[in-house]
Amino acid sequence: MAGPRVEVDGGIMEGGGQILRVSTALSCLLGLPLRVQKIRAGRSTPGLSFGGWKSKMKVLVGPQHLSGLEMIRDLCDGQLEGAEIGSTEITFTPEKIKGGVHTADTKTAGSVCLLMQVSMPCVLFAACPSELRLKGGTNAEMAPQIDYTAMVFKPIVEKFGFTFNCDIKMRGYYPKGGGEVIVRMSPVKQLSPINLTDRGCVTKIYGRAFVAGVLPFKVAKDMAAAAVRCIRKEIRDLYVNIQPVQEPKDQAFGNGNGIIIIAETSTGCLFAGSSLGKRGVNADKVGIEAAEMLLANLRHGGAVDEYLQDQLIIFMALASGISRIKTGPVTLHTQTAIHFAEQLAKAKFTVKKSEDEEDASKDTYIIECQGIGMTNPNL
Repeated sequence: MAGPRVEVDGGIMEGGGQILRVSTALSCLLGLPLRVQKIRAGRSTPGLSFGGWKSKMKVLVGPQHLSGLEMIRDLCDGQLEGAEIGSTEITFTPEKIKGGVHTADTKTAGSVCLLMQVSMPCVLFAACPSELRLKGGTNAEMAPQIDYTAMVFKPIVEKFGFTFNCDIKMRGYYPKGGGEVIVRMSPVKQLSPINLTDRGCVTKIYGRAFVAGVLPFKVAKDMAAAAVRCIRKEIRDLYVNIQPVQEPKDQAFGNGNGIIIIAETSTGCLFAGSSLGKRGVNADKVGIEAAEMLLANLRHGGAVDEYLQDQLIIFMALASGISRIKTGPVTLHTQTAIHFAEQLAKAKFTVKKSEDEEDASKDTYIIECQGIGMTNPNL
């Protein structure tokens, strides 16, 4: 099965974790032996760091990258070399993808959502159904929150023609982690292309503001109220329903607070804004940050928000036929995903400014992909 090793530069574009996620997932799916070099070459400390949450400038590479690499290795009985803290190069030799039960544990608040991103495309092409037991942070910085995964990513990605079940057993927060999510899914023969270009108009805005552990319920109410006030300034004619929630003690490990707000449109598009509380940041500020993120995602005229963009690229590349998504400004994460989907999977992408009249004054783009029509050899 193994051909010549594909060489990937881990220091370009977004660098670090995202290159590892996209390239190892594609390597696993396509049976391509892989070498990723110069991992995080452009950062203050090169190598696979085991760092905590750094400031936004030094993009975090957390323990989830190590657990993500090990998970991909286990999914396909592959061989992995160089996957240790401080390593600047890994080599990976994939074998056949297998279903069944797979466990990955970041041992910290590393994101379970990032583990899901890397493993989900692979197990779609396994021989039998899979159960992924993912442990770490469910609501962690610098990664999607599990609520985003369940409420936005899931319904949209299922348009590619598969379904999955996401069972949140335990929520975990920075710095302890301790969360657990179980994802169950069956394999597919092939993925269908998607067309997400008609945004429609916003029909509903809803969300949840949560506190867990020792934080008082008032914090949840204050986050929700501040977010509602902020949205009302711009969108007056819709009821905004943000539920304050106290996470039950037996379903949350440690202390945390945060909020996610979702806007749904007449054509079924979903947009989100979210924020997590940090020590010393008042509740109103957390609520307003999420509301402003949502409003910014609604202004650009795209049909997906900025966080969904890059998560859809690998599925577009694997699908059969032409997929199109309308987006706001194309993020560096998305450009990075496209680069490696083209290099490794040989999918063809084009990114063009939207020519629709209503988008003339906006920063709106159409990302189009001719997918490779990957078929599951086991089915």
